[in-house]
Amino acid sequence: MDIRRADKIAQTLEQLVFSGTYRDGERLDELKLAEQFKVSRTPIREALHVLVASGMAEQIPRRGVFVRQPGPVELMEMFETMAELEAACGRLAATRITEDMLAQLVEANVNCHQAVENLDHDLYYDENERFHQIIYRGSANGYLEKQALQLQNRLRAYRRMQLRFRGRLDQSMAEHLEIVSALQNEDADRAANALRSHVAVQGEKFHRLMASLKN
Repeated sequence: MDIRRADKIAQTLEQLVFSGTYRDGERLDELKLAEQFKVSRTPIREALHVLVASGMAEQIPRRGVFVRQPGPVELMEMFETMAELEAACGRLAATRITEDMLAQLVEANVNCHQAVENLDHDLYYDENERFHQIIYRGSANGYLEKQALQLQNRLRAYRRMQLRFRGRLDQSMAEHLEIVSALQNEDADRAANALRSHVAVQGEKFHRLMASLKN
């Protein structure tokens, strides 16, 4: 099974959902998708599993896989919760993260910067995801890390979309530098506040996100 191909198909399906090609509640037919992408049903099935795992779709026994998009209130609530989880991770990581993890964090940030230079949104997202996961692990709280990973996965498609907003990559990089500095200086409050602001989707940013979801 080509996992990378399945992931690419999943990303394409996410964009098709966002563009309104597939609407909330619509069934994603394996056979039709296999024909559309000119692949066997195996990578399609794996791609649908990715969407179900992220919450972008729902699998109903004996009926199939259906698109599921959260409404604006639910989406806002998820981002608010994500911001607080990340803040908690940052607060704990400020005094618990190891030197090795800090080195990994800096490396991930360097890769993010390179992705910005190359205008490579996909690479930036991958390294950005790694950046945040290092902080979750750095909190040295297994339960908190698990909760953060689950919600990160649930919001993956929406966080990926945000990075395509004009000016967002440069802004995100500046926020990363503040986060790294706070962790290096063991400043728990500063790390928590930086991560909360980095993840929170409020005001104009949220309106832009909702406007990009054509229902």
